[in-house]
Amino acid sequence: MEKLISVIVLTYNEERTIARTLDSILMQRCRYPFEIVIGEDCSADGTRKICEEYAARYPEIIRLMDKAPNKGVINNYYDCVLACRGKYIADCAGDDFWVAPDKLEREAEILEDDASITLVHTGWAYYNEKTGERSATPKNLFNNSVTKGKDMLEAIVTQTRMPVIHSCTSMYRAEILRREYEKDVFLFRNREFGCEDLQVCFLMALHGNIAYIPDVTLCYGCGVPTVSTCGDDRKQFIFVRRVTDLSHYLRSRYDLSSKAIDDYFRQRVFALSMHAFRSGDRQLRAEAIECKGRWGVKHAWKAALVNAVTSNRVTWRLALWLRKLLVAIKK
Repeated sequence: MEKLISVIVLTYNEERTIARTLDSILMQRCRYPFEIVIGEDCSADGTRKICEEYAARYPEIIRLMDKAPNKGVINNYYDCVLACRGKYIADCAGDDFWVAPDKLEREAEILEDDASITLVHTGWAYYNEKTGERSATPKNLFNNSVTKGKDMLEAIVTQTRMPVIHSCTSMYRAEILRREYEKDVFLFRNREFGCEDLQVCFLMALHGNIAYIPDVTLCYGCGVPTVSTCGDDRKQFIFVRRVTDLSHYLRSRYDLSSKAIDDYFRQRVFALSMHAFRSGDRQLRAEAIECKGRWGVKHAWKAALVNAVTSNRVTWRLALWLRKLLVAIKK
């Protein structure tokens, strides 16, 4: 049977949570036929074995991508996109899970009824993996049932902690992504951009309207370290640089300009300078200065102050010692 919806599940070393993810998709009460495309990225644990068991049990629904050397999240995702057969694509990461059994049907109905809508997304909640507790997220920036996509572009490009659109709550039109992919493969396949979903949300907003369902459909796993929360300043530096490079590419390619965008890049340069400062790494300091020039950032006085402190090893060490003392006093 032809599938109207393809659900992409990316997973890597998630043997503890992947079955929960797949069960939450399989429980969908959806009158539209859907498939699940699993991109298992050469896990070192038992994740692939679990995926193989599910694929064997549900051969009409689940397609497990061929085993291959580790691709990384970007190539893994877009390999899955190209393999999808559905008119619409939805995502659910291997450590998240859906909690609304009508999620797929409600989103597909909106896309079927209104050709101007390119993406539908919903509310979501944090799920603490250690305690099992759920907690609400801050109010969505765009709460109307339908928002003109171009009104969201600035917010998408400048997002930091909270996503404007949580991709694992969304469903979007596959034909638009495939068309844009053919125009600019670099935008999607450049591994140095560090994420796979921001460009999807941006392009869907660029080419149509965005629908929003306030009901919570997703539990987003938290409480365990991630790249952006691990506390390792070197890793966080790389994460911030890569995502900001993607925002810079989108800003430049689509000629976006505003005070908010300028402020965002100044803040990102300062964030890189602070990660370099805390790490004590002179190479990261040099990279932060290079990023300031490459992103065209001006009047970044806070970053300039950090750079002045770190221009000398003695003042750098003294500042790190003072920071450590202040942190200890606060505790």
